[in-house]
Amino acid sequence: MKFNKTLNQKLVIVLLLSFCSVIFAQKPYRVGTTTANFLEIGFGPAGSSMGDAFTSIASDVSAIYWNPAGLANVKSGEVMFSYQPWVANINTTFGAAAFNVGNLGTVGIGVIAVDYGNMDVTTMSMQGGTGETFSASDIAVSIGFARKLATWFSFGANAKFISSSIWHSSASAIAMDLGVLINTGFFSSTENMEDGLNIGMSVSNYGTRMQFDGLDLLQSIDPTPNQSGDYEDIEGQYRLNEYELPLIFRLGVSLTVINSGMHKLILAVDALHPNNNSESVNMGANYSILFAGLGSISISGGYKALFMNESQYGLTLGAGFQSFLLYNKGWKIDYSYRDHETFGGTHSYGVSLFF
Repeated sequence: MKFNKTLNQKLVIVLLLSFCSVIFAQKPYRVGTTTANFLEIGFGPAGSSMGDAFTSIASDVSAIYWNPAGLANVKSGEVMFSYQPWVANINTTFGAAAFNVGNLGTVGIGVIAVDYGNMDVTTMSMQGGTGETFSASDIAVSIGFARKLATWFSFGANAKFISSSIWHSSASAIAMDLGVLINTGFFSSTENMEDGLNIGMSVSNYGTRMQFDGLDLLQSIDPTPNQSGDYEDIEGQYRLNEYELPLIFRLGVSLTVINSGMHKLILAVDALHPNNNSESVNMGANYSILFAGLGSISISGGYKALFMNESQYGLTLGAGFQSFLLYNKGWKIDYSYRDHETFGGTHSYGVSLFF
């Protein structure tokens, strides 16, 4: 099925205009108005190393985070595990698996887990600590499906369960992600459409609000402290506000500017429109060298959150090595570094298996 050229041109124009509108959107920024903000960190070292400019490139199992439509490019089966020490001794992990089921499409599952470690319990009267400790954690579980509706068009969606807990209180929400991936073939350096101008769009974390509830919010009260002979200890409870999830609209374009068979260079740009901050732009590049029948090595670089109001992000770097085996089997290791103005650099490590 060939892509109608006129329709292709109109589609590209509309998407590029949308890209510009995202970049130049105005205030208010609504900073600090959402919860479960661990969903914004970015997971998968290959994408992180390119400044998070991965919406139109994601074609492996990490696409379940960046753009679920990219799962449609998983050829057979793939499993990935990523470890990412975050700021302030916070540890984050990401695991995902995807399986191609032929003409039906590709199914995937992804898990994000965040551990904030143990902290001392303090009170107004015991500010040095009571001797007790408490912990906090977050988790998000996604189940995704993607399919190529045409050779140039892929669609994907995730259903997501999100949970946050701190000591004896917790909150949960359900959400969904939607994404599309379009291969236009424009400016292709080869005869393959995938080497041309690719466009990706995704909407992440569209779902219910979160409200914390639990034993920590219970409080004994005396409604009439100046009156004797009535109940002194009535069980009361703080009722906390509900908060939205960090809704993110991503629009990305990428182009393979060099593909000689052995050498390949990809440039990518993403525009982000979140519901809790100013709009921003991510930029990245990936250069890879293919060793026929053996594997490939790649280096990546990028810049995250350009044009964001008071951005703390900056340069990103990374590298990867993939080994090829027979019948689309193999393995891959990835590393990425991200600079942060306040907290310094953070690292991410990933291992993938193809089967």
